[in-house]
Amino acid sequence: MSVTTTTPRNWKRDVKVALSAFAFGATMFGAAYAAVPLYDLFCRVTGFGGTTMRAERPADRVIDHPIDVRFDSNIGAGLPWRFQVDTARQSIKAGETHTMTYTVTNRSNEAVTGMATYNVAPNETGRYFNKLQCFCFTEQTLAPGETREFTVVYFVDPAIADDPNANTANTITLSYTFYRQAQPKPVAQTTSPATTQRTN
Repeated sequence: MSVTTTTPRNWKRDVKVALSAFAFGATMFGAAYAAVPLYDLFCRVTGFGGTTMRAERPADRVIDHPIDVRFDSNIGAGLPWRFQVDTARQSIKAGETHTMTYTVTNRSNEAVTGMATYNVAPNETGRYFNKLQCFCFTEQTLAPGETREFTVVYFVDPAIADDPNANTANTITLSYTFYRQAQPKPVAQTTSPATTQRTN
């Protein structure tokens, strides 16, 4: 008659394995969560994928390097706005500062918040397309039926003429797409304390 022996379970080892698995899962979740902002930061720093740059001051020189800038305006699904650019194109020189105006209308009967994404084509020109001011830097909220003008102030870095991968681009297309954002929370109304009158 054989006797079956049971090996005592190593609880310390099981807990260690469980903690290791949890730590690995948390790390993967954190990496996935951080991937989008890190990729966005990478694009903004390098101009990768046609992402434009943000500048603090105008270019320090203007050179005789002509470029046609074309402007494209789009609306994402579910956003009841009309989004139009005033002029379809501008002819500029590298280093010149220019302004373009867009007209946006909220066609719905409620306040709507949107935010614009942007890129330029060809992709190689993204690192040279600089914005000094842009409506795309922040969310925009339009009241019901409201029409507003938005502007972008930009220049193309003269260094584009020295880049063999970008200096042959005679036309640059700046493309915007507005997407609907979560509605802003209504501002809480403050009421003054009720005043009581004492009657004699």
